[in-house]
Amino acid sequence: MPESDKAIGPVVSAAHLADGGMPALSEMEYAINVLNNAFQRWMVRCMGAAGISGLGPLDVQILHSSNHRGREKTLSDLCMMLNIEDTHVVAYALKKLESAGLIETGRRGKEKTVQVTQAGAEACRRYREVREELLVSSVRALGFEDGQVSQIAALMRALSGQYDQAARSAASL
Repeated sequence: MPESDKAIGPVVSAAHLADGGMPALSEMEYAINVLNNAFQRWMVRCMGAAGISGLGPLDVQILHSSNHRGREKTLSDLCMMLNIEDTHVVAYALKKLESAGLIETGRRGKEKTVQVTQAGAEACRRYREVREELLVSSVRALGFEDGQVSQIAALMRALSGQYDQAARSAASL
C-alpha cells in the first residue's frame, strides 16, 4: 500500500495510550486538553475585552459562579460546582476578586460567603455581551443545534464522573 493511502489514525497526543482498548477515549482526551487550553485563553481575553484585566481563567470562572443566579455562595459551594478539590486555589481566587472589588464576603452562620458586587455583576454582563458578539455567533455558524451541544455537554459531565471514580481507584493502589 502506498504511503499516501495509509490512514493517519485518530488524532491524539499520546499514541501509546491510543494503542489500548479504546482509542476514541484518547482522541477525546486530546480534544479536551486542546479545548480546555483554548477555553482558558478565551475566558481571560474575553474578560479583558469586557474591561477587567489581570484575572486568570479560574478567577473568571469563580466570578461567574459567584454571580450565578444572584445568590451568595460558600467556598464549598464553589468547589463543588467546579469540581475543585484544592480549596486553597479557590480561596486565593476569592481574595483576588475581593481585592479587585468584584465580590464581597459575608457570613452565613459560621461559614464565610461570597457574593458579586455591582462591579462584579457589571463585569459579568459585559463579558456576556462580548461572548454573544464574538463566540456565540461563530459557534452558531458551525451549524450545530442547541440539542447537539447539550448532548456533548452531557457526555462530558458523564465522563467527568468516570474520571473521578478512576482517580479514587488509582489513589487506593
